[in-house]
Amino acid sequence: MGTRFNSFYHEDMHPFVHAMVGFLAESGARASRPAVVQYFMHSAQQQYDADIELMKKVAGDLVADRKANPNDKKDLLNAMLKGKDARTGEQMTEESIMNNMITFLIAGHETTSGLLSFLFYYLLKHPSAYQAAQRQVDEVVGRGPITVEHMSKLPYIEACMRETLRLSPSAIAIQMQPRSDSQEDPIYLGKGKYEIKKGQAIVCVIPQIHRDQTVYGDDANLFRPERMLDEPFAKLPKNSWKPFGNGIRGCIGRPFAWQETILTAAMLLQNFNLRFDDPSYQLQIKQTLTIKPKDFFMRATLRHNVDPVQLEKMLHVNIDAEAKAAEKDRATGISSVGPAKRPMTILYGSNAGTCEALAQNLARDASSRGYSAQVGPLDSGVDKVPKDQPVIVISSSYEGQPPDNAAHFVEWIQGLASGTMTGVKYAVYGCGNHDWTSTFHRIPKLLDAEFNRCGATRVTDVGLGDVADGDIFNHFDKWQDEQLWSSIGGDVDPAEEGTVEVDIDTDARKSTLRQDVREATVISNKVLTAPGEPEKRHLVLTLPTGMSYKAGDYLAVLPINDQSNIRRALNRYNLPWDAMLTIKVGANTTLPTGHPVSAMDVLSAYVELGQPATRKNVARIASSISDEKVREEVLALSKEGFENEILKKRRSPLDLLEEYPTAELPLGDFLAMLPPMRIRQYSISSSPLADPTVASITWSVLDAPSRVADSKRFLGVASNFLSKVQEGDRIHVAVKPSHGNFHPPKDTENTPVMMFCAGTGLAPFHGFVQERAIQIQAGRKVAPAYLFIGCRHPERDALFKDELQKWETDGVVTVFYAFSAASEQSKRCRYVQDRLWEERGEMRKVFDRGAKLYVCGTSRVGEGIASTVKKIFQDYCASIGKPKTDEEVERWFQDIKSDRFSSDVFA
Repeated sequence: MGTRFNSFYHEDMHPFVHAMVGFLAESGARASRPAVVQYFMHSAQQQYDADIELMKKVAGDLVADRKANPNDKKDLLNAMLKGKDARTGEQMTEESIMNNMITFLIAGHETTSGLLSFLFYYLLKHPSAYQAAQRQVDEVVGRGPITVEHMSKLPYIEACMRETLRLSPSAIAIQMQPRSDSQEDPIYLGKGKYEIKKGQAIVCVIPQIHRDQTVYGDDANLFRPERMLDEPFAKLPKNSWKPFGNGIRGCIGRPFAWQETILTAAMLLQNFNLRFDDPSYQLQIKQTLTIKPKDFFMRATLRHNVDPVQLEKMLHVNIDAEAKAAEKDRATGISSVGPAKRPMTILYGSNAGTCEALAQNLARDASSRGYSAQVGPLDSGVDKVPKDQPVIVISSSYEGQPPDNAAHFVEWIQGLASGTMTGVKYAVYGCGNHDWTSTFHRIPKLLDAEFNRCGATRVTDVGLGDVADGDIFNHFDKWQDEQLWSSIGGDVDPAEEGTVEVDIDTDARKSTLRQDVREATVISNKVLTAPGEPEKRHLVLTLPTGMSYKAGDYLAVLPINDQSNIRRALNRYNLPWDAMLTIKVGANTTLPTGHPVSAMDVLSAYVELGQPATRKNVARIASSISDEKVREEVLALSKEGFENEILKKRRSPLDLLEEYPTAELPLGDFLAMLPPMRIRQYSISSSPLADPTVASITWSVLDAPSRVADSKRFLGVASNFLSKVQEGDRIHVAVKPSHGNFHPPKDTENTPVMMFCAGTGLAPFHGFVQERAIQIQAGRKVAPAYLFIGCRHPERDALFKDELQKWETDGVVTVFYAFSAASEQSKRCRYVQDRLWEERGEMRKVFDRGAKLYVCGTSRVGEGIASTVKKIFQDYCASIGKPKTDEEVERWFQDIKSDRFSSDVFA
C-alpha cells in the first residue's frame, strides 16, 4: 500500500501496531463478557474507541496522500482507488477502502508474524531442523538475491511451516454450523453421538484437531517437519490440517501469506545465524484474536563474514561489478582453456575430483588436435548445451546418484521432451567402481541414453572406466585416442602435443593456489594408535566463516605433495629450491600462466607427482631416450609390460625418469603429463550440534614400502600432508555432502541404528554418536543405536575407546568390537561381520523394528556386512518355515538398500 512502518529501525512499534494490538485484545475479551458487564467498562471502551480512531486516521492519511500524489504502482491501494465493478461500473467508497485497509493490515500482520515467531521458536528448539532449513537455503539460493524461482524449491522450509501451523495455528478456533440448504435437520456427528440442529454453532478447536494421534501418530505433539514434506502431506486425511479455516470463509490471503513467510524465513536463514536470547526459554502463549509466543526474543549475527553495509547492498542487489563477475563465474563454472580454434565443450560431474582431472586432461589434449575447449561442471550446462560443437560428458556415479555438480543437469535432461537436442553431437565417458554392482556406471549410462532420447547424435560409444582397477587415466587415454578423436576428427599437431613452454627464473619466490577451497585453522592434531601400529590420526579444525556441514558429510582437503617427492623432482631436473617457472600464456594447462611461479609451488600444489604413468606417458618418455636399446626397453613398458610393471607397481612418470636417467624429457613435457592436484575427501567425524564452527576428521596415514624399489616409500599425498600440520596452521578445505542417505535418520526417536565399520571407517559414526549424545543431553528421546567396530587390539588401535565407553555408560550407544589380533576379547570374532553374526538374534529383532544400517570401510567390509545381512535373513526365513533362494534373498536385499542400508566404501 505504498508505505512502511519501519519497525526494525526504531525501538518502539509504530502507533498503528499498538492500536491494532489493543483493539484485537479488547475484541477478544468482549467475546466472553456479558453485555451488562461491558456496559460498566468505561475506560476499556474509551481506549477501544481511541484505537479504532487511530487506525482509521492512519488509513485515511494513506488514502489522502495517494490521492494528492497519484502514481502508477500496481499495489493494493491503487487497485481499490481505481478499480471498478465490471457489471455496475461503481467504485469503492473512501470509507470502504479505509475499512479494507485496516482489515488487510490486521489480517496480514497478526497471522504472518505469529507464524514466523512460532516457526523460529520451533527451529531453534530443534537444531537439526534449523540446520536442515538453513542448508537448503544455502544450496538453493546461495549468496545471491532470492527470486520467485527459488520459492518453489524450498520444500523443507514449507514442511517446517506446515508443521508449525499444525502445532501452533495462528487462529486457534473456527465456528461452523449446518448448511441452511441441508435436507437433514438435525444432523448427527461422531457416529450419532452429537445432535446438531440448524442454527446451532460448532466451535472447532484447531490445535486439538491437529494433534489427533490417529492421524499423526504417537508423536503428534512433537515438532517433526519430515511428516509435512510434500509426499506425506498429500496423503493426510481430508480436514486433518485446517490452519487457514474452512470453505468460502477460509483465509483469502493464504497464498500471499505463504509466499511472504517463505521469503522472510529464507532471507533470515540466508543472512543470519539465530539463537535464543535466553537459552532456557520455555514457550508461553499470549493471545488476542490470534496466538503468539510470549517474551520470545532471538539474537542474530551476520553470516558469511559480511558487515551490515555489505548486507544492505546485497539485499538491494547493489553488488559491485567484481562480486557480480565472481558470482557469475561460480554460477556457470565454465573457464576457457587454450586459444581460439574449433570449439568444444567438456562437461564433468565429479565429487572426488577424478572426472574433473580427466576433463582438464582432455581439454589440454584437445588443443593439440585443433580444438579450443571450454570446461565446466555438468550443472553449468543446464539450458546451455551447444549445437555447433562436440559436447563431451565425463561423469561418475555415487551409489547410483549423480555427483553434486551434476544433479541439476540430470534432473533437467530427464525432463526434456524427445527431440529437444536434435543437432547436438555428444560423447559420454563414465567412471565407476565395481564394488557398487547394482549401480555401476548408472549415471553415465543414463546420460548417454537421455542425450540419445532427446535427439542428440552419439559420435562414439560410451566409454566406461573402473577406478577400482587403478588404471582410469590410461583407460581414458585409450578411449579418446581409439574412439573419440577418430569420430570427431582431430589430427595431432606435434608442436603442441603434451608440452608447455617454460622459462626458468631463480631470483624470487611466489606462492599461488587455484582450487575452490577456503582456509580452515588447525586446533589439534593427535595420534590415536599405539607406537608400532599403522598410524591413525584425529584432526580438529575451525571452519571458515559460513561453512556448514551435517553429520555424515565429507571434508575435502587440497593437499600438498610430500617434501621428499618434491625434492626428487627438483633433483631430476637439477633445479635449485628457489627456481621460478614462467609458463607462457596460451599454454593448454591447469598450471598458473603468465607470471613467475616458484618451482616448489608448482611441484607441491599443482600436480600429482605420484599418479601412475599412462601408456602415452611411458611412450613419450621412451621417445626422449637416444639409446635405442634403452628406448625399446622403456617402450615395451607401454605395451606388454604395462600391467605388471607400471600399474601394479604404481610407477609414476617421476619413477621412470629416475630409473632411466638418460631420458631427456623437457620439464614442460613432464609437467604436461602430470594430472592436476585434486582434492581428497574424508568423512567428517564430528557433529555440528557440538559446535557448528568446528569439524574433525579421522584418517590412516599411508606410508608403505614402494613396489618400485625397496629403497623408496609410497606416501599417500593427503594423509601425509595432514599428518604434519600443527596447531595454528591453515589448510584449504571445502565441505562436500555425502551421497545417498548417509546421514543420521531424520526420525531419530523411532528409527534404531546399526553401524558397522573397521579402522578409520569409524569416523562418520563418531559424529553420529556424538550427535545422539547431545540430543539425549538436551532431553530428546532417541531410538537404540548399535555400533560394530573392527580393529586389531583393544589396547593398541581401538579408536576413541574411552569416549565410546562413556557414551555406552550414558545409554547413547551399545558397542560391539571384533579384534583381529585379540579375538578372545571379542567372543572369538576377528572381523566385524563375524561379530554381527554372533549378535544376529538381537540385531534381527532390532531390524524388524525399522532399523537403518550403515557401513563405512573398505570394499571388503562392505561386502562382508552385506553378505552377513543376507545370510541372517535367509537363515531366519528357513527357521520359520519360509525358506528363500539366493535369488530371492538378493532381491530382498536390493529392495532394502534404497532406504535402509547405506554404505560409504573407500579404497
